Order: sequence, then structure tokens, then C-alpha cells
Amino acid sequence: MTNTLSIIVAEDNPRDMDYLCQQLDSHKLIRTVNGQEALDSALGFDEPNVISDIQMPGMNGIDLAHDLWQQRPMAKIVFWSQYRDESYVRSLSRMIPPDTVYGFVLKDNPTDTVTRAIDAVFVDNQCWIDPRIRRVQARLQRPDSSLSDGEYEVLIDIALGLTDNAIARRHYLSRRGVQNRLRSLYDKLDADHITPSAQQQSETVNMRNRAVSIALRRGLLNKPELEKEEQLLQQWLSEDRP
Repeated sequence: MTNTLSIIVAEDNPRDMDYLCQQLDSHKLIRTVNGQEALDSALGFDEPNVISDIQMPGMNGIDLAHDLWQQRPMAKIVFWSQYRDESYVRSLSRMIPPDTVYGFVLKDNPTDTVTRAIDAVFVDNQCWIDPRIRRVQARLQRPDSSLSDGEYEVLIDIALGLTDNAIARRHYLSRRGVQNRLRSLYDKLDADHITPSAQQQSETVNMRNRAVSIALRRGLLNKPELEKEEQLLQQWLSEDRP
């Protein structure tokens, strides 16, 4: 980079923070350790430049992006993370404002790749997406594998252990509506492609558990997101009156 920039860095890992600061020592860096601190700092700029980890205590990088883009739609954010979970990429794809420049670079990249990504976004005003993230994005765009919001809701619910009746109450569906969503979910996850015999499959495979297993391996579910969803579930259970 040739011009000195003000860059807000949101990173709770001291070693990763030090690494970034060494690579960007020619710029004015504002260090923050979570999304809320980064948001407070970023709102002091009309078009802030932000580098953010995704998993952080308190407000994470996804929530930071959501709240910041709501108030500063031209903010440029580089997500710098060790995670390429489909759940994160899915969330981001639904909140990026039109014409916004952003980047997504994985932490295991060599230094020159990291700096190239940061240059592309903050200096050249170009999006830079890690090739491994592009593969996840491509899967999200295919109708045979991309989950609708309704299918994703029932995936979360079965991962949390809810019955069909509870899912129906929670989302104001009929029992048949829940079962239709589950069948579509199983199809998109290829959960039923395990044995050649439908009868053998029904006797050996619990489709709900298999769908959750596939979703975990695919990155549609992860521990932080499930912890957040568990809190929402407990709130709903306290209000639910069957």
C-alpha cells in the first residue's frame, strides 16, 4: 500500500493481532478485541476500513458486519478468519449491501496473499474472496444444494432436538408443512443416498441425525451458532403454550 489508511482491526487473539499489525505497520491501526468495540470505532468514520475476525467473544464478526453495514453501507470489511463454514458465508450473502466492497481471506494463507487481499479491498476498491470461500458460495447458488430459509430453520430445530409438533408450533406450520420441509432438506443434503434399499435405509438410518451429521461436516452448523440458537430456543420454550 502507498497511502496511509486508518484501519480498524477486530481480533481477540493477541498473536493474530500482532501479526496483522506487523504487516500493516505503515498505517494507522485501531485495535479492538470484539465486534462491539470495532463497531463503536467504525461509526466515527463515514467510510470505515475494517479487518475483522469472525468468531470473537460478545459481538462476532458477522453481527459486526450486519450492524455496521446498516449504518455505514459503504464500509469496507475484510473478514480474516480460520473458518470457512457455510453458515457464515450464508449469513454474509444475505446482508452485503449493493455495490459494497469486501473481502474474505483465510488465516492459513501466506503473508503475501493476506496483504494482497487487504490491498485489493482498501486500495483498489475490489472484492477479494478466497478461492475456497468461492467454492462455498457456488454451492449456495445451486438450487439443488442451497437451503431455503424454511429448510434451514428446520435443520436448526432438529439439531436442537425438537419434534415435528414443536417445529410446527414454533414456525406456525402444519405438521405436513414441517414434513415437506424435512423431505426437501434431506434431498438437498443427500441424506437419503446411503443404502440401495429404501427398506434397509429405514431400518438402519435415522434421517434427522444423518442430516445433522452432514450439516456439521458441510459447515452449515457449528458450535457458536448452535449456542446462539439454543438461547433463542430457551426463550421460545419459556413463552410457548402448547
